[in-house]
Amino acid sequence: MSQIISTVMQQAQEAFEHYRQVSGKNRAIFLETIAEEIEALKDSLVAIAHQETNLPLPRLQGEIGRTTGQLRMFARLVAEGSWVEACIDTANPDRVPPKPDTRKMLVPIGPVAIFGASNFPFAFSTAGGDTASALAAGVSVVIKAHPAHPETSALMFSAMEKAISRCQMHPFTIQHLNDASNETGKALVMHPLTTAVGFTGSQAGGKALKAYADQREVPIPVFAEMSSINPVVLFPESLNQTNTTLAKTLAGSISLGMGQFCTKPGLLLAIDSPALSTFSDTLEQELTQVALHPMLHSGIAKAFDKARYTITSQAGVASEASLAVVEDLEKPTPSLAKVSAKDFIENPLLHEEAFGPFALLVICQDVQELSQALKALGGQLTTTLMATEQDVENYPEILTLQCSLAGRVLLNAAPTGVEVAGSMVHGGAYPSTFDARYTSVGTSAIKRWVRPICLQGFKDWMLPEELKDGNPLKIWRLVNDTFTNETI
Repeated sequence: MSQIISTVMQQAQEAFEHYRQVSGKNRAIFLETIAEEIEALKDSLVAIAHQETNLPLPRLQGEIGRTTGQLRMFARLVAEGSWVEACIDTANPDRVPPKPDTRKMLVPIGPVAIFGASNFPFAFSTAGGDTASALAAGVSVVIKAHPAHPETSALMFSAMEKAISRCQMHPFTIQHLNDASNETGKALVMHPLTTAVGFTGSQAGGKALKAYADQREVPIPVFAEMSSINPVVLFPESLNQTNTTLAKTLAGSISLGMGQFCTKPGLLLAIDSPALSTFSDTLEQELTQVALHPMLHSGIAKAFDKARYTITSQAGVASEASLAVVEDLEKPTPSLAKVSAKDFIENPLLHEEAFGPFALLVICQDVQELSQALKALGGQLTTTLMATEQDVENYPEILTLQCSLAGRVLLNAAPTGVEVAGSMVHGGAYPSTFDARYTSVGTSAIKRWVRPICLQGFKDWMLPEELKDGNPLKIWRLVNDTFTNETI
């Protein structure tokens, strides 16, 4: 296997040397062409993914649209070109000491390895956001398909191969490995020509890849989106005014896709009150009305059953006794468990994710206990305020805590919808990711695959077009501390 990976990475390096020279406009055409080829195979892709993942057809059809949409989003970004963050400080020979001419921009880092995700076979897998952003940045990509949907991945890659041919790109600009072994993943990360890794999946998987990357002679970044329980704070006035509506909204979000979303609200926190008791009863009732569907695959179903049992068997946790007996492992019943804030704070096992249709309600005695419960958590992808304007005004310290906790903070909305847009942040502090400065969704995802370079004292004809005096690309640049798209 090591020889195969060595060949693959040498081919990726060869392709990178060509692809890095491709203009932003031609990269945009390439991304658009990939989207077109995916759309040409849409029906076949959806049918095969439905067989391999148990995901319903409407969900998969929508996910195809998200996948092609984010490819086109990055196409627009690189076609315009200002994303490179060109910065120019012109020379001043009369200053003492003389000021040199310095010019900076973002450049691609080299071949990267992308690991497909199981829960989004299109949008976070072979041609998903990691791959789209990497190709937009100008790096070659080696994709390791997720073993849960190998045929889906292979068909998706065939669309990308057609785009490579149509656009006359280097044949190894994108490569695809449909190998389920952990050794293949390890070899990819450890190979000296790999410059970065993109991963969406479990905390155990992400930590393993990070350990491999750190063992290298030259460590590389692992951009891993991993564990998150996405705490939702139910504020008092909101509970009083929108009790039933809140319960319906959260029941839908907890059970959406059988809870197999990285942004599923797995933790609810509130100060004890009669309104909270009513909310809890209504939420439990709403969860019993959810139509059951198979989970993605048996491995996820077993892991969920184990995680939920671990949480519900802890001291102080109240849950339905029936949870201990699972009649259909792959179609679990959505459920809610409850625990006091005191027990929650003292038991780290209650802070772990159960990836499936389950949530834990933490009942606090007062705002101080609510604050302590939030402080006990690690980093999160999202956190939500279910709050009136009066709640926001009454509890500013809780809002401040939530803003320090997650990459995305929502007001009165379910966190399970992730908009693919330039303003989106899908990231957060550990254990949600390894580096809270980056996002895996939105146009800023491109920054994972680039580095800044400063060119000092170069003649104008020697510079890349992004940094020339005449600004032939007409992009926005920071010139002598002023943003402009004019010539110098």
